[in-house]
Amino acid sequence: MIHVENLTKEYADLRRGKLVALRGMAFEALAGEIFGLLGPNGAGKTTALRIVSTLLRPTAGTVCVNGYDVVTQPSEVRHQIGFVSANTGVYDRMTAWELVEYFGRLYGLDDETRHARMEQLFDRLKMNDIRDLLGAKMSTGMKQKVSIARALVHDPPVLIFDEATNGLDVLAARALLETVAELKQQGKCIVFSTHIMREAEKLCDRLAIVHRGTILTSGTLEAMREIHQEQDLEELFFRLISAHDLGQPQLAAS
Repeated sequence: MIHVENLTKEYADLRRGKLVALRGMAFEALAGEIFGLLGPNGAGKTTALRIVSTLLRPTAGTVCVNGYDVVTQPSEVRHQIGFVSANTGVYDRMTAWELVEYFGRLYGLDDETRHARMEQLFDRLKMNDIRDLLGAKMSTGMKQKVSIARALVHDPPVLIFDEATNGLDVLAARALLETVAELKQQGKCIVFSTHIMREAEKLCDRLAIVHRGTILTSGTLEAMREIHQEQDLEELFFRLISAHDLGQPQLAAS
């Protein structure tokens, strides 16, 4: 579903010179699984996912989503994905229903298909009580539900959650994680970035630990624990980051 090879992103900075956000990153995410990107703030997770989502262009490397190239076929890629981040982008003067309907129209859904999808989503996400609520009056959790519905309205095979639980309270975050798990059961390909160990442990079938634009290790959690001889994910995480900063070589999981 998602194939990333040698992904590099550089920025020009007048004061500091060339800044490298991604350094030859490579990973693959498959249908029916949750692939996690685990790393601290500034690791490059969001940059990578914005490239996958066609919001940024890579400096080098290739990214294909469901067979479409993000550089040469961006329009086709956008129809394959739904993107959810901590920045919900809900408009204050639109109701939940109006906003989701607006994005359904942008994706070219006909009236019958669009309304059927919206009714299904509002039922599944328990949003009928906020159907006519303006964005300005929504809580953060409500806005995140609307953001998820907006990302799902065109029924994409690939979903990207970029630190989507940031700023949510415990109940709202739990509801979002349950929704992600349900989407996996429907066969969706899901990429889930986070810096929260518990989320990665609970959700991800496979994950990659990212630091300074580089994947330090990747694979199933069980394989990573065996390779690195460390059962505690947090300790494994900090050990790999410390070793990377000291310039020590890393082992790859599978």
